[in-house]
Amino acid sequence: MKAQRDKLREYRKKIQVVLDQEQRIAKEALKQGNKERALTALRRRKFQESLLQKTDGQLEVLGNLVSNIEFALIEKDVLFGLEQGNKVLKQIHSEMDIEKVQKLMDDTAEGIRYQREIDEMLMSTMSVEEEEAVQQELAQLQAEALPTVPVVSKDEPVKLPQVPETEPVSPTPVEAEQSETPQRVALPA
Repeated sequence: MKAQRDKLREYRKKIQVVLDQEQRIAKEALKQGNKERALTALRRRKFQESLLQKTDGQLEVLGNLVSNIEFALIEKDVLFGLEQGNKVLKQIHSEMDIEKVQKLMDDTAEGIRYQREIDEMLMSTMSVEEEEAVQQELAQLQAEALPTVPVVSKDEPVKLPQVPETEPVSPTPVEAEQSETPQRVALPA
């Protein structure tokens, strides 16, 4: 179809050349005083213009057809992608049975309830002193596991290093060059 479209474009160019030629012939015939020949050339030109309009219409129809086909191919690719995605989802869903998921959720909830019961039983059998001892032991284990951070009391002010009171002065570019390059000394031979 694209080749046919290209052929129609070439045909359109040829018609345009003929139109220009017929116009030129009509002008020359009028200059020579041959009105009949000019009229015939203009009639042929008019016929060629109608062919040109038909060709333009065919080109437009062909262009629309090519666009529709290209869009249909894109739609086909999208549909194929959706089908593939649907197959993958079905496969995943077949592997994840709802009953298995529900059983897993129930088992997890049961495990959490069981752990809470154990925690409650342990806490109810401990005295307040035992709970405090457990909390202190936890704090000690955390202190050993974490890096040491200096403890600062709230009453004691934090000591900071001295800050210079004057602004630093940078050497001028000439001084910087002289200080960076060592002086050459002539040695006796």
